[in-house]
Amino acid sequence: MRTAVATASLWMALVVLAAAQTPSGTVAIEVRSGERPLEGAEVVVNGITRRTDLRGQVSIPAAPGELEVTVAREGYVPTTVTIQVLSAGQRPVVVDLQPVPTIKEDVVVVASTRTSRGLDDQPVRVDVLPREEIEEKMLMTPGDIVMMMNEMGGMRVQATSPSLGAASVRIQGMRGRYTRFLSDGLPLFGEVGGLGLLQIPPMDLGQVEVIKGVASSMYGAGAMGGVVNLIARKPGSERVREFLINRSSRDGTDAVGFYGGPLSKRWGLTLLGGGHWQERIDANGDTWSDLPKYARGVLRPRIYWNDGEGRTFFATTGVTIEDREGGTAPETTLPVANVPYRERLDTRRFDVGMVGQMPMKQRFFMTARAAFAQQRHTHAFGDVRERDRHQFAFGEAAVRGVASRHAWVAGAAVERDVFRPVDLPQFAYQFTIPGIFVQDDVEIARWVSLSASARLDHHSEYGTFFSPRVAALFRADRWNSRVSIGTGFFGPSALTEETEAAGLSRLTIPRSLRAEEGRSASFDISRTDGPLSYTVTLFASRVHHPIEVERTVAFTLTNAAERATNTGVELLGTLRHEPFALTTTYTYVHAREPDADRGMVDAALTPRHSAGLVGMWEREDVGRVGLEVYYTGVQRLEANPFGDRSKPYVIVGLLAERQFGAWRVFVNGENLTDVRQTRWQPLIRPDQAPDGRWTVDAWAPLEGRNVNGGIRVGF
Repeated sequence: MRTAVATASLWMALVVLAAAQTPSGTVAIEVRSGERPLEGAEVVVNGITRRTDLRGQVSIPAAPGELEVTVAREGYVPTTVTIQVLSAGQRPVVVDLQPVPTIKEDVVVVASTRTSRGLDDQPVRVDVLPREEIEEKMLMTPGDIVMMMNEMGGMRVQATSPSLGAASVRIQGMRGRYTRFLSDGLPLFGEVGGLGLLQIPPMDLGQVEVIKGVASSMYGAGAMGGVVNLIARKPGSERVREFLINRSSRDGTDAVGFYGGPLSKRWGLTLLGGGHWQERIDANGDTWSDLPKYARGVLRPRIYWNDGEGRTFFATTGVTIEDREGGTAPETTLPVANVPYRERLDTRRFDVGMVGQMPMKQRFFMTARAAFAQQRHTHAFGDVRERDRHQFAFGEAAVRGVASRHAWVAGAAVERDVFRPVDLPQFAYQFTIPGIFVQDDVEIARWVSLSASARLDHHSEYGTFFSPRVAALFRADRWNSRVSIGTGFFGPSALTEETEAAGLSRLTIPRSLRAEEGRSASFDISRTDGPLSYTVTLFASRVHHPIEVERTVAFTLTNAAERATNTGVELLGTLRHEPFALTTTYTYVHAREPDADRGMVDAALTPRHSAGLVGMWEREDVGRVGLEVYYTGVQRLEANPFGDRSKPYVIVGLLAERQFGAWRVFVNGENLTDVRQTRWQPLIRPDQAPDGRWTVDAWAPLEGRNVNGGIRVGF
């Protein structure tokens, strides 16, 4: 008898357990605007996107319990609701979307914060550049993303090498090495370096997401200043073919092609290919190349798979080949030394990455990411040759899900960064950094949401670091506000903005380096009044043990005893009333860093004041006309024998594009005010600097006015 009862109890327990694990609920979503059903609305549940039918309806299988649903459609305000899925029958839920008055706004789902929530529901502030604005910047510089990055509020693209044109992105005054670049969430670029930005064409980008401030809690050691995530265009149901050819008045040529489309019901493909050429330009006749000569080829295919039930796979590979030359022109010499000095950099780069996603019990998602990049450089600084090999590998596994009002992610990751300088092996390194991370976003009430994330990393060279971050979102009617604070770290090496420009042959590191540790906080408040929106952001950061590069007497790299600090404010205002759009930005940055001889000084090449005004008229199937005005304030100059302060300057640009069916003709005038640094002071030094360079830092444009134009065709 007891055996029979025990057996029956066991079977009953198994049945109950099986029933608990089997999804038995179905939720029916009906999307309307007033009395009208909305066809084609995007309904996002647990990372799966479905579209409503002609009746505005869609059914989604789901396990019993609370479920977070985001509904959005072009021209309507996105809405996120939490619903209760019952175990018996189907519970219809009506979601009413409100139209956005006089504003055309695409649905924006943010990928960089891992929870795939809508932009307006993110406690962590994310700045998003949509496809329309990417297209505008693509017409200005089809071969790279420098212009696109430089014209986003609070960001500055700083030239790091006047010889070869390298540049780095500084977010809110933080050094460029603290910014992590991702491609679809993958670190395909490794430590991107100053030339990486010049080798990424924007034609295949669908969206750019920027997290400002410390983001180590989500992305580890390389994200102490922020994250830039380049989101690719995905293939749709119809084939897209585009080709662009561009020519500039400074002898530059770009030819870029893009293809995207389905391979079958579940498979899709995109392909980007480009060739880019630039002739050597000496704008002021001092024998130095203000624009280096280069020839570059880029190829990047991407393949997508989606079974429609939550299982997805994405893979990409990329090849970049470039030869770049700068310094004195052929058969010319430095006027001050009567000797030639030529710089050359040959780059061979290959990368591969993949992302997979799989649902578990309709409640959780397991994701896996992997990336590998290999880069070879052959660099010539005059008669000095430096060859190096750089490898970067990354792997991550994570689980995310929704529980009640929580959207959470937990996982583990490991990255490996290897640098092998062939000719200077004393600067070689091999870093391995495993880590675990967790993130929880919770909607406490409709007017307040919190996000807490933390990461524990063990750096093979610098030890173990704990990086937490807390953010909050407050909403009231047309107002919203975000506050965030976090910590992070960066594992330094001999590779900095200064050594990339001058090379390593003269560098000394007198003692072992320590990890740089940062802390940042920000507060912003925004308001929307119909077509008007404006945002004020306050930010502050400090870095303990910052790397100090001495290059006035000797070329040395050490940790500074004092901490570097950074405070500032960003102002952003937009007016959108079709067909017009107006954006104005202002950034104040007070960045201070330690100097061995003078104590705390203003950070070099960091203007306290910068502002921008962009106006655009655009009509679909007709064209666009845009005007840009940018102001850059005074900057402190370092290791410059001609002065310690730069001049402020204003740059004006004008863009026009006209569409004729599938053909588009465009012309763009950049730096129409013809601003050139050499109008105020020479670029070539009177003698060779301790780091080996013959030029001062670039703090303003070198090439002056540039006009480009071309044809873009879609077929």
